Amino acid sequence: MLRAGIVGLPNVGKSTLFNALCENAKADAANFPFCTIEPNVGVVAVPDGRLDVLADISKSAKIVPTRIEFVDIAGLVKGASQGEGLGNQFLANIREVDAIVHVVRCFDDDDIIHVSGSVDPIRDIEVISLELILADLAQVEKRLDRARKQAKSRAKEALLEVAVLEKILPVLEDGRPAREVELDEDEELAIKALGLLTRKPVIYATNVSEEDLADGNAWVEQVRELAQQENAQVVVVSAQVEAELVELDAAEKKDFLESLGVEEGGLQSLIRATYELLGLRTYFTTGPEETRAWTIHVGMKAPQAAGVIHTDFERGFIRAETVAYQDLVDCGAMPAAKEKGLVRAEGKEYLVQEGDVMLFRFNV
Repeated sequence: MLRAGIVGLPNVGKSTLFNALCENAKADAANFPFCTIEPNVGVVAVPDGRLDVLADISKSAKIVPTRIEFVDIAGLVKGASQGEGLGNQFLANIREVDAIVHVVRCFDDDDIIHVSGSVDPIRDIEVISLELILADLAQVEKRLDRARKQAKSRAKEALLEVAVLEKILPVLEDGRPAREVELDEDEELAIKALGLLTRKPVIYATNVSEEDLADGNAWVEQVRELAQQENAQVVVVSAQVEAELVELDAAEKKDFLESLGVEEGGLQSLIRATYELLGLRTYFTTGPEETRAWTIHVGMKAPQAAGVIHTDFERGFIRAETVAYQDLVDCGAMPAAKEKGLVRAEGKEYLVQEGDVMLFRFNV
């Protein structure tokens, strides 16, 4: 399951956003620092209108969307890497996530205290980024000492790990994130267990007032400029709007969002940005029992995609009967798509495309 860690300074709207995204999550969104005492975890369904269409075509008994897990980390402060605030215990919670959603305050409200006394998104980003860099630096230094001792035996794995860590160390010492270091597949694997925080892709969620949701504001533009330099994603959200959406039904949500000049809520925006940043795609399986969405990485071939369902599917893969989503919808039924020659038999080298509808044939 895809996991995203939500981080940010205290009182930037993290827990309000988390509660709204997860609806039933019970994080306390009180107006004071450190109200999130344990990392809250919420699993949400990834909205995808294609599922309903396919389920209608297949007369499916149930629909199973793919899911994303959000982990709400307590508000970090300057000095967190040395134990300030709630310290390293929360940094450890981020090491297992696939991407970091960095919530940045881009709204002014005298009733909500800012931990630094004023709204300045670039300064706030730098505070959090530095704490993550310092946490990684401490970990790399500690691990490098151990790896160098192991490398004395000339073990290939230890030598590779030392070489990679020695690439990363000076970058961290210079106050820059580890993701700036280019690594090949073997090098990446050598340090994967460390879960370096600053190698994780970042999405900046600029939290704005309701009035600025459609067009953003000057603070959002500052974050966009920074994100462009970092090759990060930016999503404009309003935690307050998200909280209001929770109380509405589907039709009311649509009307409310349209009245604000936007087409989708923060959950859809965040998920879309996460999929784009991580290079993810969705394919579908559909039939009378269920219609289900599956998440894969761009570049996965048919056997690997089958393995997402079950390892036996990948191991015994024979072929994949495949039809493009739109082709199936246009035909209205799988038999009609087959009659028109739109259902293809794809082999082991087939690269799965976004929206493919697949049926796997395999040997047990």
